[in-house]
Amino acid sequence: MQATQPLVGKETAFITGGASGIGRATVLRLAEDGFRVVVIDRNALQVEALVAELVQAGYDAVGHAVDVCDRSKISALIDAEARVDVMVCAAGIGPSCAFDAISDEDFRAVLEVNVLGVFIASQEAVRRMKPGGRVVTVSSRAALGGGGFAHYVASKAAVVGLTRAMAMDLRQRRIAVNSIAPGFTDTGMTRAMTPAQHAAASALEPAGRPAEPHEIANAIAFLASPRTSFITGQTIFVDGGKSLGGLGL
Repeated sequence: MQATQPLVGKETAFITGGASGIGRATVLRLAEDGFRVVVIDRNALQVEALVAELVQAGYDAVGHAVDVCDRSKISALIDAEARVDVMVCAAGIGPSCAFDAISDEDFRAVLEVNVLGVFIASQEAVRRMKPGGRVVTVSSRAALGGGGFAHYVASKAAVVGLTRAMAMDLRQRRIAVNSIAPGFTDTGMTRAMTPAQHAAASALEPAGRPAEPHEIANAIAFLASPRTSFITGQTIFVDGGKSLGGLGL
């Protein structure tokens, strides 16, 4: 689904899970910031529509309908670009399920997308990155704990740990690796909740509402910028302050 040819002098950002939710908002924000954006997502129709929208608006964009866990395809699409400056790992799944009802298959599926997918995309990117490259993972406030989705909580806690480990391994190469941990955000994933569940969850937020995807994308863009490349190994919670506690919530 290539829409334009890569420009050698232009910074290029890859975004997994880039066709919807936080990933889509990040694609739009990074395109506005002047990056060539490479959209990676399993949903071919959404990828095609987003790339067409970006190109029509005059942005430099390309899209690939690829599973983030397919290493050979991830490797090939990265090789097709002239440069690798930023990798944003936003692909993820988060089904809700009581702890005693989670099957082995369910647990493995969540870990595969949320952790292995981050590992593969990050590793393939940093193998080609020059000093000054940036990796931004998307973890979650759920890394602090939560009920009803233990497999998701475990996966996002793993992303935080993986982010720190990557940052330590890559700091001598001057590649920055950080994570954004969103709180409850209004995406297709959370809209899968019943209206009553969504309203109840929103009411528990300090602002009385979920975050909008663009609010999370703004934080991702901060860490994706070459101006913040001295920050590494950090996890920034973007949750309206709920993770601070002390609000009676």
